[in-house]
Amino acid sequence: MTIAKLNDKINTLTSELGYQISLSKHRKKLPVLSNSDQLIAKSLKREGIYITSLENLELPSTAQMLELANSYTAMMKSPRNIQSGYKLPQIYTVTDLPEFFTWGIEERLQNIVENYIGLPIAFHGVHMRKDFPNEQQLQTLLWHKDGEDRRMIKVIVYLHNVTQKHGAFEYIPLPSNFLDWYNYYRINYALWKSNFLGINDQQMINFIPRSAWKYCPGKAGTVIFVDPSNVLHHSTVRSEARSTLFFIYTSNLPKRPELCTQYNDDTFIKPKKE
Repeated sequence: MTIAKLNDKINTLTSELGYQISLSKHRKKLPVLSNSDQLIAKSLKREGIYITSLENLELPSTAQMLELANSYTAMMKSPRNIQSGYKLPQIYTVTDLPEFFTWGIEERLQNIVENYIGLPIAFHGVHMRKDFPNEQQLQTLLWHKDGEDRRMIKVIVYLHNVTQKHGAFEYIPLPSNFLDWYNYYRINYALWKSNFLGINDQQMINFIPRSAWKYCPGKAGTVIFVDPSNVLHHSTVRSEARSTLFFIYTSNLPKRPELCTQYNDDTFIKPKKE
């Protein structure tokens, strides 16, 4: 082993040790949750996901956020094709618009996220996303994990009824036994071999039977809490467009901070409020 590789391993171990110490120190400082919100946090720790609705969350700023979101979705047009049969999504960064930012920093929402992540959190921003009909399984249609942090939360909001033809969110629950963990290890190796670009359905079937995949259709206002850094997930091939909001949270010292800037910088279009 070269000195450079040895130093990398030492730095990785030191970083992970520091992370575990920080988790332990912050445990007594976590916000107190109601019984219903404890269920959300426990489900996230057990499966990496929890599905509810805007109506059930009852956040005060929902009406204003939703009204503005619906007005913008009609403006989002299909961008260029990346290749035959695949259209890139249209993404707006709406973090600077107070209706979205206010919803993202609702105290109840942040308390749930902090209890799951286990550390002081950072709210990075909001993407409004419109995915268009696609025939090929490419990019985010491939099974993948996100890389921003050791634990993170994306809160996904469906802006209209999402059925199979719209390409609903699909995931595989976190492992619960030795065989599941072994298969997850094999999948992580396959993802590494793909340079973390993702694997397709046929490859996934070699590791996890289709019967274990969890498909998430839902009505307008469906809310999905998910840790995409630990949960294998993708959206499916679609014949009709799908409009969603993504609210992104990590610890306040994420493992890969350079991946977090896209949620508030000029990577994507920043619409102006009229």
